[in-house]
Amino acid sequence: MAAKSNFKNMVLCLTIVCLVCSSLLAVVNAMTEEPIKVAKEKETAESLQRVLPEGGELSEELTNGDFKYYTLSENGVVKAYAVKTQEIGFGGPLVLMVGVLNDGTVYNTAVLEHSETPGLGAKCTSDVHFMEQFKGFGPEKKLLVTKDGGDVDAITASTITSRAYTKAVSKAVEMVKSLND
Repeated sequence: MAAKSNFKNMVLCLTIVCLVCSSLLAVVNAMTEEPIKVAKEKETAESLQRVLPEGGELSEELTNGDFKYYTLSENGVVKAYAVKTQEIGFGGPLVLMVGVLNDGTVYNTAVLEHSETPGLGAKCTSDVHFMEQFKGFGPEKKLLVTKDGGDVDAITASTITSRAYTKAVSKAVEMVKSLND
């Protein structure tokens, strides 16, 4: 015989369904938490290798206001910084790791996270010309896209993403300058 449909039975059924679903979500979260953490640590280590020159001793993660950064030292002298920075792009946060030498020259950049439009803004991770122009970008140049009077060529049809990327790099350079002052 079927259960009678009344308020008490509906509440009981919904409560049981919610408990089962939340239990399943908790189990899946517990199972994936460690692999996600390991993947993020690996991604950070790879980006540090990419944005810093070889050799020297890498510090633990340090904090300066909103910025997280690492220092690369040789014989007790800091020779470069890796700064984790972010800016809002077209699709949301654009998170970068930026390697900056002591003189304010950008050594290299790496995208850690983005939610830009595939085929347009997402080219910030694959457009070789766009990414390569930041290597060796010195303080004598303007860290702005050419459309805004700077020296950075934007990704075609992705000016908002290009501006966000450039602004994030600029923020990292400014943060390093503030550490060296």
